[in-house]
Amino acid sequence: MQQLNFPTYSFRFKNSENKVAIFDEIRKKFIILTPEEWVRQNTIQFLLQHKKYPKSYLNVEKLIKINDLSKRYDIIVFQPNGAIFLLIECKAPEVPVTQNTFDQIARYNLTLKAEYLMVTNGLNHYFCQMDFEKEKYIFLDELPEFSK
Repeated sequence: MQQLNFPTYSFRFKNSENKVAIFDEIRKKFIILTPEEWVRQNTIQFLLQHKKYPKSYLNVEKLIKINDLSKRYDIIVFQPNGAIFLLIECKAPEVPVTQNTFDQIARYNLTLKAEYLMVTNGLNHYFCQMDFEKEKYIFLDELPEFSK
C-alpha cells in the first residue's frame, strides 16, 4: 500500500478470497483493504496512538440519515457524555480533498453536531473546529488532545 503522511503503524493482514484484508480493531474484524480503508485504518491508529483517544470512544462506518438519505460516516469520536467530539471523513490518497469534501462533511455535521472535523486523504489532513453560532469552521494546525 501507498506510504501515507502518518507515522508508521503495524497492522494485521490476511488474504481473503484472493484479496488482502486488514484488521480493524474498532470493528473487531478483517476488512477488505482498499485505498480508502488504508487511510481509515491509519487515521484510527493516529487517533489511538498519537492523540491517545480511548478506543471505546471511537465508532467506524455507521449509517446515518441525512434528509431521508442513508449515508455512512467514516469515523466518529465520542465524548464521555455521548456527544460527538470529532467527525472524520476519509478519502483514498488519489482523491483530492476539495470544497466538495468539506461540503460533504458539513452536511453530515448538520445532523451529527461534532465539535471538531477532520478531512484526510492520507496525504493531506485538515482539522477544523466548528463555530455553530457563526455557522462556519475554523481551520486548526492539529487536533486537540482528548480530554475527559
